[in-house]
Amino acid sequence: DKTVSLRKDLSEMHEWITQAEEEYLERDFEYKTPDELQKAVEELKRAKEEAMQKEVKVKLITDSVNNFIAKAPPAAHEALKKELDVLITSYQRLCSRLNGKSKTLEEVWACWRELLSYLDAENKWLNEVELKLKATENIQGGAEEISESLDSLERLMRHPEDNRNQIRELAQTLTDGGILDELINEKLEKFNTRWEEIQQEAVRRQKSLEQSIQSAQETDKTLRLIQESLAVVDKQLTAYIADRVDAAQVPQEAQ
Repeated sequence: DKTVSLRKDLSEMHEWITQAEEEYLERDFEYKTPDELQKAVEELKRAKEEAMQKEVKVKLITDSVNNFIAKAPPAAHEALKKELDVLITSYQRLCSRLNGKSKTLEEVWACWRELLSYLDAENKWLNEVELKLKATENIQGGAEEISESLDSLERLMRHPEDNRNQIRELAQTLTDGGILDELINEKLEKFNTRWEEIQQEAVRRQKSLEQSIQSAQETDKTLRLIQESLAVVDKQLTAYIADRVDAAQVPQEAQ
């Protein structure tokens, strides 16, 4: 009997839709690790593709029902037509929900990857700052050399806040949705602690370098005054020698 066959096809398709809804849409998902999140993204992508492939099956059932209705007595029309309409509505709703959830998870995954990218960039910058701080730890030289090191450190510390703002916003977006919240909070706490420690050390080093510059400038000034004084004495003594003046005649200079 054609009606029985059509109803069987409709029933099987309904069962598949119900199963797909339970498997991918009705369950509560928790994403505590990147692997779980990535696996969910891939599963939803496959489910979406499978649902799209079922469009051929739905079209065949629709054509079969419509062909049967065109030839069958009116009494058989209404029930089959109603079942077909329910099937088409359920199928379209399933595809829409799968597409929506798949897109959302892909955006979440992209958000996670972006967060990692910003964290990586900021940690690389912190590595540079650490190397610079180490290089200025026991710097030797005069005021000019120390000043160059201070300028170099200050230029490096004029780092834009954009990346940190992005990190905060992306992390907030993910943790608000309960996605990878424990892992993200752990990463952020570690990053923020490191950032604060290096910032504080940089401020201390800048002050230390400023004091070193001041000391070096005072030393340079003292040396310059001594050199000027020695130059005057040297010039006077040279003049005495030229004039054949005896040391006994100039006891102060002799001393």
